[in-house]
Amino acid sequence: MPDFKDKISVIVPAYNIEDLLPKCVESLVAQDYPADLFEIIVVDDGSTDETGKVADDLAGRYGNVKVFHKKNGGSSSARNLGISRATGDYIGFVDSDDFVDEHMYSTMMKASLEYDADMVQISRNEIAEDGSFLPDVVIPPSEITTITPSEHLRTLLMHIGDASFCTKLVKREFFGKDMLFPEGELNEDFYLMIHMLEKVNKVVILPQQYYHVFYRTGSNSRKKAEDKDYFPSVFTDIVRNSDVVLELVKRNHPELTDIALRFGFVQRLDYLLHIPISKMTKDNSFYRAVVRFIRGNLGEIFANDYLTGKQKAYLMILAVNPRGIRMLHARIRGL
Repeated sequence: MPDFKDKISVIVPAYNIEDLLPKCVESLVAQDYPADLFEIIVVDDGSTDETGKVADDLAGRYGNVKVFHKKNGGSSSARNLGISRATGDYIGFVDSDDFVDEHMYSTMMKASLEYDADMVQISRNEIAEDGSFLPDVVIPPSEITTITPSEHLRTLLMHIGDASFCTKLVKREFFGKDMLFPEGELNEDFYLMIHMLEKVNKVVILPQQYYHVFYRTGSNSRKKAEDKDYFPSVFTDIVRNSDVVLELVKRNHPELTDIALRFGFVQRLDYLLHIPISKMTKDNSFYRAVVRFIRGNLGEIFANDYLTGKQKAYLMILAVNPRGIRMLHARIRGL
């Protein structure tokens, strides 16, 4: 084990998660990184259950666990509070319903030092509520991979990269007043990631699947199957962020413009394939703007080399009569 000297702060935003928080925090306490250089910050985001008490009990049991309580403001505001209280040289994040391998942070720190990397990414796996493993959302590399920030941005725009800060270890210096999570929105990791990639020197991606994502029904961006009219706000936020990244790309990475355009088309397709039919109405201005955008860019869609034939076909037919096509699709599937 290397002689580590840098301190790590890991921030855990917690809201109404009393049943899963202990497993998350205890997986961090069990890290083989030196405990005196490893700070765990739990931010209770105005929970209405026993989460706050559970967090306080964990802090009483483990010396490197700190707890802060705040009014409910969402995951981004909880993370930002944690950043403001962090004393580490590096910062990581773990969602309170997930857990990590005991070697995760020592492995990431070793890579950061060895490759002189501002940002290190560990690989992840996805676990269902019944304990079974789900297909990988992001395919781990076969070996340690070093890429430029621009190359990482390209993978995000092609939907093959990982924008999550939970799988990252980042030098503390890159979090500042102008580099925090946007509050009141979902898809916040993507927003911050595309801006932070303009600052860091490189991204090192590790093959070990040491971060374990637990898919819990009812979390912020996961739809409850029994609620057909439930529409997470993440689907509007991903469209907004596709416009943000397009402007960033045009300004700083013009060679990625066609890929960024492709990204915006796919995000809007995702929106139209998930919005409940009941919300596809004339008084829904955001929905109408999405449809209007697709109809106004049919030539660009057809000419874009980065869209698949299937994506182009879906966008074309949805542009004609999105509500009618969705109703027909639902009827065919027996929904």
